[in-house]
Amino acid sequence: MVGILVHGNNHFIVRGPLPDRETALALVRHWSLIQIGQTTPIALQRWRISTREFRENLEWAVVVPGDGEVTPGVAQLLDELSARGITIHNSRIGYW
Repeated sequence: MVGILVHGNNHFIVRGPLPDRETALALVRHWSLIQIGQTTPIALQRWRISTREFRENLEWAVVVPGDGEVTPGVAQLLDELSARGITIHNSRIGYW
């Protein structure tokens, strides 16, 4: 599966299943801080950043609050996903 994890004005295209709220927050924390020599925790190894995907292949979307506003391009992509029937999950809501 491929999805998008949006964090404020940043986003990650991710290979892996739809993460739950806690995992989405952990992924954002892990990928937002560059820490040389750190390995990915075992609990997060089911997900990886993908550098080349087609937008048609995105199957899930999660929005996590962060610094800045969602960029116009990412907002448009989220609108397209929603129009395709994909639920845009918001981490501010504890359950999805």
